[in-house]
Amino acid sequence: MGTRALLVYPEMPPTYWSMRYALPFIGKKAVFPPLGLLTVAAMLPKDFEITLVDMNLEPLRDSAIARADVIFASAMIVQKASLAQVIARGHAHGKPVVAGGPYPTSCHEEIQGVDHFVLNEAEATLPAFLRDFSRGRAQRIYTSAERPDITRTPAPRFDLARDKGYAQMALQFSRGCPHHCEFCDIIELFGRKPRTKTPAQLLHEMDLLYEAGWRGSLFLVDDNFIGNRREVKALLSELIPWQRARHHPFTFFTEASLDLAGDEPLMDQMVEAGFNMVFMGLETPDLCTLKATGKPQNLKADMLASVRSIQRKGMEVSGGFIVGFDSDAEDIFERQIRFIQEAAIPTAMVGLLTALPKTQLHRRLQAEGRLTGESGGGNNTHDLRLNFVPRMAVGKLIEGYEHILAEIYRPDRYFERCLRLLRRLKRHRGSSRKIHVTELRAFALSLIVQTCSRYGWAYWTFLVKGFLARPLMAAETVTMAVKGHHYFKMTRSVLELERFKRTLDGLIRSLEARMNAPAAQGRRARAAELGAYRDRLLRQMQTRYRRLHKDFRGHADEAVAAFRASLDDLLARFAADVPAQ
Repeated sequence: MGTRALLVYPEMPPTYWSMRYALPFIGKKAVFPPLGLLTVAAMLPKDFEITLVDMNLEPLRDSAIARADVIFASAMIVQKASLAQVIARGHAHGKPVVAGGPYPTSCHEEIQGVDHFVLNEAEATLPAFLRDFSRGRAQRIYTSAERPDITRTPAPRFDLARDKGYAQMALQFSRGCPHHCEFCDIIELFGRKPRTKTPAQLLHEMDLLYEAGWRGSLFLVDDNFIGNRREVKALLSELIPWQRARHHPFTFFTEASLDLAGDEPLMDQMVEAGFNMVFMGLETPDLCTLKATGKPQNLKADMLASVRSIQRKGMEVSGGFIVGFDSDAEDIFERQIRFIQEAAIPTAMVGLLTALPKTQLHRRLQAEGRLTGESGGGNNTHDLRLNFVPRMAVGKLIEGYEHILAEIYRPDRYFERCLRLLRRLKRHRGSSRKIHVTELRAFALSLIVQTCSRYGWAYWTFLVKGFLARPLMAAETVTMAVKGHHYFKMTRSVLELERFKRTLDGLIRSLEARMNAPAAQGRRARAAELGAYRDRLLRQMQTRYRRLHKDFRGHADEAVAAFRASLDDLLARFAADVPAQ
């Protein structure tokens, strides 16, 4: 019998990216499968018996761990807590754990309990590990600075993800990015010279999905799809007839830099091939900040005009934005809100600046003595802890960030952006867009859930105006509405979480004030009275904790533990001053 390999993808916490509260509308549990693990599965020896467990779809059962000979896990920083649980459970069953992917590659020094790290790109490090593992002498760390030729990368094992409840599928055409953004870790992980697969490779992978019956959206996970334009144009020239011959079974979305707007023929090719969305790192409307952080690609033309050019071609622009740069002035928060609204970007991922490990930003802040720790949960959209000392006052920065979230995901403002986009977006002429059963299901549930929500009036106003403005884009209108439900719920939960944490700080200060206030009773009676007050504060904390959305209580646990410890410490210091009887 061959080696039984268990491939585990840890759970993602709720984030703006996760679409956790939108997926139930279409009967799905996760957005897309773990492409990295599917690719690793294709690299394992033929005699390996492979099982994939994506914890975002199904629980990791003890029986699956007990049956395995070795556990492979891949994770991003945001999955660090779940990865730690996977490691602990593997060891509890006496199974060796092999870890790789972005998080271990950047932070393996801080990850405890992993038996073998297979870091960097698997094409360069996995073969050596497998050779040593088969001989019973695998080392703890396998690393390489090699940038492997991905034309030799096998097609992912899509069969492992079949019928697993994913909303979309994922493919990769290239790795690396030619730009040098100071805060980005992509160039550190994959280099600045984009490497691509051949068009034949990608079309073969699409054939596999097509023959397996997949239809719908494909995410090209390239960090900058247009990084190597010559190769991209060669791909598109073959992708267009492939799509046409099969009556456009797929639509695509990907990530690209804003300078795409300056290449009209490339945009035309992408639209003809079926691309309907691009995510872009827009970061900030402040030109000085863009220059200082190494984003010259955003300075080649007016940013607002560039976004509109892409939209008018027929591709929705979703954007990443950051606050917390050294050059941010106090008006940056309103400027970000204004830009997002005017650009008609419904999906605006705004985050606090984070100094990711091994980036240029991390190295600069370290040299300046401004680092205060490593990146926390890897989620800079609602883990509102900075790992560096910003130029702006921390309180003002956090307050401004929360203000952005509250404004852009206020239902009426979100739907206003969606309506602007619908009116501006060019409909794809080459695709025969049909309404699918999943979309009818989504619409039915949307009518029930969103009509009865606290934003029901804004929802219906948007639907009516959207259907009237673009009747042939009804599916897109409903999709935007359903995504809005996720964003609204996320924003409300994030802001409630932060209010809860601030409430705990206020309760601690109230105990300190009571301790320091003059009192008529003796110190022993005073200690008893303060103990009773502490118990009352704990009950208040528990009441507020239960009001948090259940998905966010885990984010509050660290603050709760610190709150309890602070109360106990204050009373212990007071008791130390009470004379013994």
